[in-house]
Amino acid sequence: MQHLNDDNQALESLLSKIGTWDPKKDNKLKYLFELISKTHPDKKILIFTQFADTVAYLQTELGKKGLEYFSGVTGKSEDPSNLVWKFSPESNNAKNKINPNEELRILIATDVLSEGQNLQDCSIIINFDLPWAIIRLIQRVGRVDRIGQRAENILAYSFIPADGVEKIIKLRSRLAQRLSENAEVIGTDEQFFEDGLNKEQMKDLYNEKAGVLETETDTEVDLSSYAYQIWKSAISANPDLEYKIKKLPDVVYSTKMGSKSQNFHNGVVVYIKAPDDTDSLALIDDKGQIITQSQHDILKLAECSINTPAMPRLDNHHDLVELAVKKIMEQNEHDGNSLGPKRKARHKTYMRLRHFMQNSVAEIVDREALNKAIEEIYMYPLQSVAEETINRQLRSGIGDKELADMVIVMSQEERLCAISDVPMDIEPRIKCTLGLIGQ
Repeated sequence: MQHLNDDNQALESLLSKIGTWDPKKDNKLKYLFELISKTHPDKKILIFTQFADTVAYLQTELGKKGLEYFSGVTGKSEDPSNLVWKFSPESNNAKNKINPNEELRILIATDVLSEGQNLQDCSIIINFDLPWAIIRLIQRVGRVDRIGQRAENILAYSFIPADGVEKIIKLRSRLAQRLSENAEVIGTDEQFFEDGLNKEQMKDLYNEKAGVLETETDTEVDLSSYAYQIWKSAISANPDLEYKIKKLPDVVYSTKMGSKSQNFHNGVVVYIKAPDDTDSLALIDDKGQIITQSQHDILKLAECSINTPAMPRLDNHHDLVELAVKKIMEQNEHDGNSLGPKRKARHKTYMRLRHFMQNSVAEIVDREALNKAIEEIYMYPLQSVAEETINRQLRSGIGDKELADMVIVMSQEERLCAISDVPMDIEPRIKCTLGLIGQ
C-alpha cells in the first residue's frame, strides 16, 4: 500500500509541475492536422493509436480545427462495423447501406480495427503513437493492403518518440531486456535485435522499411526489382544509356577490375534467362566453383560507373560461363523443377497453395478456380507486378486462405502469369556476363 501511495504522490507532483495540458503547444497534433488537411486533403486516412483516451483527444481537437467527415472508434464503441462501413463502404459492399452524406474521410481508431475489418477504400495509415508489439504495425497495414486495394502504393506514416523521451523510457533497451528474460524462461534462441541496431535502423523499423530485422536470405530482393532501381538511377543520370543498352545483343560480355574485398582471385558474373523466363544470376570463380547466387552481393561486386575502364577478357572467360550456366540449371532443377529457386515467390506460392488445397478442403470456396490458378503457376512464370504483389504479401505474413483468394482473383483477371502461345525456349539464354579480375 505504501508503494501505491508513493507512486500517487510522485504522479501528483509531476502533474503540478507540468500544469494543464495545452493542445496549442502539441506539435504532434499540429503536424497530424497538416498531414491530413494539406498533404493529403482529399484522401481517406486511417489513424491508429494505442489508447482510447487519445482517440477522444484527437476527435475533440481536430474538430476544433474545423476537420469534417471524421470519427473515432475504440473497443467501447457501440457499433464499430457501422463506422467501418461509413469509412470504407466499397470494400464492405455497403454503399447501399449508408447515407452518402455520412461517409467518412478519416477514421481514428485503436487496434480494435487492426484485425478482422476490411478497410481497403483507404491507402494511407498514420501511426500516431507506436505499439509495444511490432506485429501491430504489420497488422495495421494489413487491413488496407489486401485484396480489393486499388492504390498502387500504401503510405504508412509513423510518429516516433522524441529523442528526449527515448532517452528517459529507453524503449528499445527495455524491450530487448524483456525478450532476453523470455528466452531464458522458454529456451528460445531467436534474436530480435542486433547489437549494432542504430538510430537509422530504428527509424526504418518503425517506418516499416522491409527487411530491417530479417535474415540474409529473406532480404534478397528480386533481381527484377533491384535491377530496375539501378536502371532508373543510371538512365536518370545519363539518358543516352537507355538507347545504348537496349541495343546491346544477348551474350554481350565485358571485364573489369574486381573489388579489394572480394574473397577470390578471378571470376565471372553470369546472368541468364531460364527456359521458363525466370532470371538467374551467379558468380563463379576461376576454379569453377559457384561462390554465390546472392543477387545483392553480386550486383554490388559488379557495380561500376560509366567511366570505369574495361579490362582484357580472362582466358577462360567463356569456359567459366558455360560451366556456370550448367550449374545454375542443375540447381534450379534441384530446387523446384520448373518452378525455379525455392526462395522465389513462384515456388513459395505454388507449394503453399498445393498444401492448402490438399489439407484445407473446408476453407476452399471455389476449388476449381484455385486448382486452375495453381496449374497456371506451375506452367508459366509470374507477371512482374504479380510477383511483386505476392512477395509483399508473403513478407507481411498473409494466411493461406487469403493468399488463395488473392491468387484466384489475379488469375481470373489475367494478372497472375505471363501466358504465351509461343513455345518456351528449350535452352537458357545468356543475357550478359562480366569478368572480375582480382586485385
